[in-house]
Amino acid sequence: MSDYGSPEVKTEPAPAPAPKKKREGKKLTDKQKGDLNKHMEKMKKKGMTGSELKSHRMRLMSKMRNQGMSVGKAHKLIS
Repeated sequence: MSDYGSPEVKTEPAPAPAPKKKREGKKLTDKQKGDLNKHMEKMKKKGMTGSELKSHRMRLMSKMRNQGMSVGKAHKLIS
């Protein structure tokens, strides 16, 4: 049979992508964890819903890890 004049196409396997490096995040210290837990209990008593608490906690943790802020400073910044 005829290939209608089309050249033979050879496909080479694509090179494997380089493995992604894991982001090495800073861990919260024990003092920061304790302070954060106390703060979250206060917020719970003030009437925050579960989803609001989770969102608030994540925002605080982000500021505390990345910028080295205390709970109080981080709370003032996001409020």
